Order: sequence, then structure tokens, then C-alpha cells
Amino acid sequence: MQRIRLRYTKRGRLRFTSHRDFQRAFERALRRAEVPMAYSAGFTPHPKVSYANAAPTGTGSEAEYLEIQLTEHRDPEAVRALLDASLPAGLDVTEAVEARTSGLADRLQASVWELRLDGVGTEEAGRAVEAFLAAGEVPVERRTKNGLRTFDARGAVARLEAVPADGSAGDRPGGGACAILRLVVRHLTPAVRPDDVLSGLRVTADLAPPVPAAVTRLAQGLLDEETGAVTDPLAPDRDAATAAPTTAAGVGTAQAASGASPAISGEGTA
Repeated sequence: MQRIRLRYTKRGRLRFTSHRDFQRAFERALRRAEVPMAYSAGFTPHPKVSYANAAPTGTGSEAEYLEIQLTEHRDPEAVRALLDASLPAGLDVTEAVEARTSGLADRLQASVWELRLDGVGTEEAGRAVEAFLAAGEVPVERRTKNGLRTFDARGAVARLEAVPADGSAGDRPGGGACAILRLVVRHLTPAVRPDDVLSGLRVTADLAPPVPAAVTRLAQGLLDEETGAVTDPLAPDRDAATAAPTTAAGVGTAQAASGASPAISGEGTA
């Protein structure tokens, strides 16, 4: 068995793809790419795919993660290329590593979000950010499947800042004011989403963009509480892959120096 971890994106119109729709598209891609998947047992076997902290429908993402389990060993980069070619443009598989460590989901502690606020000036957004950060608690309401729920949007925010737009209009209508919010949110229970933070900005500073914000996840991973930085969750697997050949070479060198054969070093004497 082999486990491969993948990073993929949701771009453009495919930001409106639901997680269930993505699952169906990904399973079709696995079949097209002829990936030798391991399957669950039972009357309705399913390919062994573990999805980790999917972004809400309607938000873009540059950093979605999942793990697949294979019955045969494959080169991760070859699997990535085949799956990327089998998925529609916008659902792009950007990275693949062999899983050499445990706990990918445990390393997804926080997300970095970009919120594009059309029709809002950078100074106005900056004042709203200051008011939000100065508040000890920002209660917001969200309707869930269990009814209306109130929770604190401030406690989950590790970092929030307003920056000017880069001048690239992209799919932004017109060329008016546009502020960018950079947001780092801890993954807590209940989960605080970017739209909850926008609701909090409305509560604390009466900030109400004239059009819905365009929201994109830029990264997710381990959170450095001192700096607010979010680190790459696949880095430990890449490091382990780099260290493994070095360790094996070191063992071989030590055995050669001692005169022991690696193939028979565990044998006793007659």
C-alpha cells in the first residue's frame, strides 16, 4: 500500500463547486487516470480518499488537501500529472508527495484568506480592521442545520490587515475602490469562516461592502502563534523523503567500514 497526499485548487467559476460535486469529479478523474486505488470493504466499496477541511462552497482556494491510498507503488508526480489532466481547468492538482508522516489533518491548524472588497477604500477597511481587532469579543450569528447559532468571531482570528488592491482588475467590475483583507483564522469548533469575520466587521465598524466579497483561501497548515504565519503542511513529508536516502546511505557506509554485509548483517555464526 502507498499513500499520496495532494494539494489542489478551486479557481474561477469552479469556486462554486460544492464539496460533493468535487468528490464526484475527483473519483471520475481517478478512473480516467487509471490510478490503482485501494477500496473500502462492504457492499458498496468506495476508493480510499481522505478529504481534509474543504473550503466552503463559493470560496476559491489555492490550498485544498486530500490523501489517496493505492494498492501499487506509483511516482507521486506522475499521479499528479495524470489527475490534473483528468480534471476540469480550475480544479488543478498542483502538488503531490508520498505520505511519510502521520496526521495531515492535525497539521491543518489555520487558514490564510484573502477577501476582496469591491467598492471599499483601503483606509475605510483599515479603520474597520482596527475596530475589530480592538474588540475583546465579536458575537455574530449564523444559521446552521440546527438553527440560528451565536458565537465569537474575534477569538479565532490570529491576524487581520487591510492592504491596497494590486491594480489587477481580474474579473472585478469597473475600476473603482477595492480593498484587500488578509486574514488568518484558526480552525476551531465551531468553525469561524471568512463570512463570519465580515459579519463581525459589520457589527464593530458598520462595514458593508456594496457587492459580495470575493474570498480565496491562500494557504492552510500549522500556525505560528507568535508571527501569525501558516506553514506548508506537506513540508514534513518532503523532508522525510529527502532524509530517507541520506539515512540509508549512511547506514550502508557504516556497514562497509565495519566489514559487515547489509544483506547478512543479521545472521549468526555457525
